[in-house]
Amino acid sequence: MPNTKIIILDDDPTGSQTVHSCLLLTRWDPATLRMALLDDATLFFILTNTRGMDASRAAEITREVCHNLKQALDELANEGREFPTLFVSRSDSTLRGHYPVETDVMAEELGSFDAHFLVPAFFEGGRFTRDGVHYLMVDGQPVPVHETEFARDSVFGYKNSYLPDYVAEKTGGRIAAGQVERFLLPCVRGNALPRLLGLKDNACCVVDAETQADLNHFARQLKTAAGKGKRFLFRSAASLITALAGLSPQPVPAQKMSAYVRDGRPGAVVVGSHVRKTTDQLRQLLAEPGMVPIEIDVARLPGAREELVRAACRVAAEAHAAGLTPVIHTSRIERQFASQAERLAFGEAVSATLMDIVRGLPPTLGFLISKGGITSNDVLSTGLALTASRVVGQVLAGCSVVRCPGDHPRFPDMPVVIFPGNVGDEHALATVWRRLARPELTAADQLAA
Repeated sequence: MPNTKIIILDDDPTGSQTVHSCLLLTRWDPATLRMALLDDATLFFILTNTRGMDASRAAEITREVCHNLKQALDELANEGREFPTLFVSRSDSTLRGHYPVETDVMAEELGSFDAHFLVPAFFEGGRFTRDGVHYLMVDGQPVPVHETEFARDSVFGYKNSYLPDYVAEKTGGRIAAGQVERFLLPCVRGNALPRLLGLKDNACCVVDAETQADLNHFARQLKTAAGKGKRFLFRSAASLITALAGLSPQPVPAQKMSAYVRDGRPGAVVVGSHVRKTTDQLRQLLAEPGMVPIEIDVARLPGAREELVRAACRVAAEAHAAGLTPVIHTSRIERQFASQAERLAFGEAVSATLMDIVRGLPPTLGFLISKGGITSNDVLSTGLALTASRVVGQVLAGCSVVRCPGDHPRFPDMPVVIFPGNVGDEHALATVWRRLARPELTAADQLAA
């Protein structure tokens, strides 16, 4: 499919974690979408941040994006600039998110589709699917994701790792497990084209994948079928996007990302994610020399917001002036809430506080590391007020680097690391910091890339 544009609605900003040279949009007005559609890159991401919203708001935002996309695409088509498109609803590789809310809305607004595919594999993060069961590698062992902490998420919890049962669970039985089409490994690795061409009526399909090569082969067949007129919608993690895009290696290798740091100056770290993996990584980072921890006691929110912001900005400025690294992080004890609405409202209050601090960080920062998917989305859209930014590549597997535009009023050309909460081993956050702050990498770090 020559000149195909891959359009990804990303429920947080971490879906770009395996690609480069593409735009991330934090606005979706028709003019901004038109700009992205005409960009030279094969793909672009629209950062909807819907994972941080309730289902009703997520549906509303998704519908607004799709409406504006149709307007931009129709205008270009009327100008004789029509091109094939693939639509992806990018979500979490541990099965958290607003499924089927978002794919239902996309099917209503952008359809009709012959099928929608669930492809949650994310190999860099140790997530793969075999015999319809989705796994996460934990300490070198595959664990069905329903047995992990992610399945106990207070908003997006679930009971099934077997994807047909997961679909039935999340759709409330509207799509029964027996109705789900399974593309198992022999089919994915073989000739799936006849089956793909026979799909119709927005059939629900789940896809096995153990390696990137599996998805690369399957993606070629998907695009062949699309070239023959089939319309497909994808609900996927990052690895399918890698396969669909087929990009060459990133321009600057991960170990040399310090080339983007502004004048070699020290940076800052903002940590909002509260999953156990993030807490372990934070502990290792704070053991590095030159760290200045700035804990935000979330139990004092929202009442003490202004006081917490002033104190954090003051300490961050003093640390930066001394050549040290301020590490702004939320307190690590996760609170319990009576309802999902209360939990989401509290999360918004915490994020708003962190974004006030981001806006108040010293303008001479060399770089910024943002830990957590929702936190990273808010850093880009609110803390830095970016309409669009471009991904330059990954500083570590699964961790993208974007740059502020050269005309940014406070942080021109500053590199920002988008670091998902559930990615990397316990040393990953420290490794990313060293790659930016200490370019004299050790041999061990080189091997960790």
